[in-house]
Amino acid sequence: MPSSTVASSAAGITGRLLVATLAAAFGSLVLAQGQQPPTPPATQKPPATQGQAPQEQRPVFRAEANFVRVDVYPTAGGKPIVDLRQEEFEVLEDNVPQQIQTFEHVVVQAPTQQDRARAPEPNTVTQSREMAADSKARLFVLYLDTYHISQSGAMSVRDALIRFLQRALGPDDLIAVTTPELPASTVTFARRTASVEELVDKFYRWSRRDSITQFEPIEEQYMQCYPQGLGETGRMSAIAREMIQRRRERITLDSLQELVVHLGGIREERKAVLAVSEGWLLYQPNTQLTRTTAGQANAGSQYQARCDADRFRLSQEDHARDFRTMLDDANRANVSFYPLDPRGLVVFDTSLADEMIDLTTDASRLSSRLDSLQTLAGATDGIAIVNSNDIDRGLRRVIDDLTSYYLLGYYSTNTKFDGRFRSIKVRVKRPGVDVRARRGYRAATKEEVASRASATTTPGSPASPVAGAVSGLGKIRADATVHAQVGYTWVAGADGAMRPTLWLVGEWDPAIATRDEQWKAGAEVNVTVTAPDKANLETARQTLTREARSFVMRVGVPAGQTAGDYTLRVSSKPTGTTLGSTETLHVTVPKWPTAGAVAIGQPVIFRRGPFSGPAWMPAGDLRFRRQERVKVEVVVAGPMTSSAVRLLDRAGNPLSLPVTASERDEDGAKIVSGEVTLAPLSIGDYVLETTIMQGTTTQKVLAAFRIVP
Repeated sequence: MPSSTVASSAAGITGRLLVATLAAAFGSLVLAQGQQPPTPPATQKPPATQGQAPQEQRPVFRAEANFVRVDVYPTAGGKPIVDLRQEEFEVLEDNVPQQIQTFEHVVVQAPTQQDRARAPEPNTVTQSREMAADSKARLFVLYLDTYHISQSGAMSVRDALIRFLQRALGPDDLIAVTTPELPASTVTFARRTASVEELVDKFYRWSRRDSITQFEPIEEQYMQCYPQGLGETGRMSAIAREMIQRRRERITLDSLQELVVHLGGIREERKAVLAVSEGWLLYQPNTQLTRTTAGQANAGSQYQARCDADRFRLSQEDHARDFRTMLDDANRANVSFYPLDPRGLVVFDTSLADEMIDLTTDASRLSSRLDSLQTLAGATDGIAIVNSNDIDRGLRRVIDDLTSYYLLGYYSTNTKFDGRFRSIKVRVKRPGVDVRARRGYRAATKEEVASRASATTTPGSPASPVAGAVSGLGKIRADATVHAQVGYTWVAGADGAMRPTLWLVGEWDPAIATRDEQWKAGAEVNVTVTAPDKANLETARQTLTREARSFVMRVGVPAGQTAGDYTLRVSSKPTGTTLGSTETLHVTVPKWPTAGAVAIGQPVIFRRGPFSGPAWMPAGDLRFRRQERVKVEVVVAGPMTSSAVRLLDRAGNPLSLPVTASERDEDGAKIVSGEVTLAPLSIGDYVLETTIMQGTTTQKVLAAFRIVP
């Protein structure tokens, strides 16, 4: 088990702790070496070509901020209508008629081998995003819900999925494959299906729902902590089984939420997700799970404290509520789900090898799972393929549903940049036609429009790294009580090899206590860290108060652990209560630096002001006020030649405000810091740029922050 430490930062976070708490906001503090955000697509943009700027993830702006694109799928008797004219359409935004400015009918033909051979394949992530921005290219995501697919279901649907991919994908279409274990940021679209088909051909091996061997380490701990009691049957106790099932359903719902947000940032036009799953129970709070009786817990287990914390947290989660939230976000992002139950026509939900339950309970569970899939489709304008042994027929309906559609564009009569959701209704004047279209969109805010304007680049040039750093500030949740930032730094081991240490900074907003009585006593935070191989690295709990409102957690990555994406789940709730919220954060650790290279950790931002007293406090919330000071620290391991720190505005222009820069040695590494007094600055977004030089090689590290009223 790697070493882990949780420390309060009420005062005196200096010395060794500063080396260990190198922090950067994942997504908002950008290491400027190649991590450049893309530029937004233009209205009526032609198909992307190599060399164009990549596409901005979120939000997506039109060429003009009030130009809206709507893809419309009109059908009659389940068949697409292919001869509609522009004057037959009517578009209303918030029930106000809009004038259609652009009109195009797109018909997707069945692909041929020659089409596949001619279609250009994206060779980089940038090219993939460029092609995905083309409104004529349909986007498909094959979502394999491995936690909720049985082995028999996976094997029965395998061939049907491969046939679907061969029939459905046209030469301009793009497809990506993902699972609940993969972060949405890794979703990459491609044209050729050979590798996708190979993946589908093997994915039955991933199915976990009824597996008797594929348990993750944390799940095995649950079984050890809560052994079977008298009269219990099956592989595990009822407590361990419900905890495992709740945990898996939580991971799946979180991944769907992240996928929706990710797809919403790629482009406005429809994105189709073929979700292969046997459905979900959508657990709600269960007070019975919070209590155990004599003999139900293993007092001798070394994991008991962790298990008890997870049991309490899982018992309070409301998955039905989170599912509804995800559906709302899917509508806003114009994501349509086509769920597929691989079991076909289902009689029983529960495998006899799993647990023995009565027929009434089994029927109720089966109904819940099927209802969840049908709701997923119905609420997002998709089609559910459930309760049918003719899976090919259901998939042909999906193909028919997506082969013909219309692209409409209009300039919204509502020119306010208020960030609010605006509903869209599309009607066709011809009788007997059913119309499906996106249900609405979120308007841009003034800040987002200004951010885009300042980040505008010339055609063919990459977007500014500064714009990428600033854009991450848009992820700050104004309604959050506990804000968290995550990242990694490099530490030299006893053998001299560089190894990463993960960190998380959490900060409680005491101003919330003035608006919400339940937060007055402070906040309780639980953190779980998961490695790329899904092993549980660490679990910790911390209490935050007005006197000690931030904390730092660091986890050393064991020797031999691979680079990749680490997941940190942060659950917070008011002290002494049972209900809270959970946020999932990711840290992508690159390959270990080679010998002699400069290893740069991600930057940490500190604050000092009325709340912190004389001590510098790590900032989990990147919003500052003018009466505070801000400091950035970057740890550099290796032969650094020199360094510099300067302050930039949101457009990347240097500001004349002096930055107090310094260097110091700690634990064999060089710490470069720069601090600024914020009083002379106005409200807005800023960036602290740290430049590290090694001979003729220069690397820049950017850390963005925001000054608020």
